[in-house]
Amino acid sequence: MSKKIAYYGLFAALAIIVGYIEAMFPLPVGIPGVKLGLANVVVLTALYVMDVKSAFYISLVRIFISALLFKGFGSLIFSASGALLSFIIMSLTYRFRSVSSVGVSILGGIAHNVGQLVAAGIVISNLKIVYYVPVLLVSGVITGFLTGLVVKYVVPHLEKISSKI
Repeated sequence: MSKKIAYYGLFAALAIIVGYIEAMFPLPVGIPGVKLGLANVVVLTALYVMDVKSAFYISLVRIFISALLFKGFGSLIFSASGALLSFIIMSLTYRFRSVSSVGVSILGGIAHNVGQLVAAGIVISNLKIVYYVPVLLVSGVITGFLTGLVVKYVVPHLEKISSKI
């Protein structure tokens, strides 16, 4: 049990640090909200090498600690809505072993952007937010593909180190 708790801490800390580093170097695309989602690499890796429950807790810790330390609680609704919808979709898709980690990540990337758009639509009460949908769907596919590739190559190495943590 203590080994699993240590892995919780390591994965959560890594997700927080990677997310913070990513926030320091935004993508030069000029579109608000578009980022690689590198913290999702850690959560998705936890989903594959640990289990759904563990990955969920790691995601929650990352969301709340990152909001507390770096973003402020005003951003919490956007982070939480995107991350939670993404996690739900990824954990459901992950159960279908015929879908690769790349496919799971792409669906998670799209869901993350949809979750944030819904939250933004509610907060700002402006339907013009739908103009972002095509751009954020495409960015969700691209970033999901890239993060899924990382997970595809990281997971086998972690599995060599230890079977299910």
